[in-house]
Amino acid sequence: MSLLDNINNFYERLVLEAIDDSMQEGEDEEFLSDVMCVALNRLPPRYYRHKIDIMFYMADPELQEMREKVASVVAEAKTFVKSRGSH
Repeated sequence: MSLLDNINNFYERLVLEAIDDSMQEGEDEEFLSDVMCVALNRLPPRYYRHKIDIMFYMADPELQEMREKVASVVAEAKTFVKSRGSH
């Protein structure tokens, strides 16, 4: 087991949720993986060790703001990846 096995980026989960919520027909796994990478590169990291820690210390308005920002970034990432024409 590596030290990295204990560390997670909270935005990964939020981006995955936003991608699931906005999936459209024809968006395959390769496309969505590219979208996830682009979106995560446009967001600041938010690392945690235990999910309960981040959820306990984060206020509901802060979490809602993060979700809204992620939804916007995912939409922008989809547009960016589509514009590259590889999908």
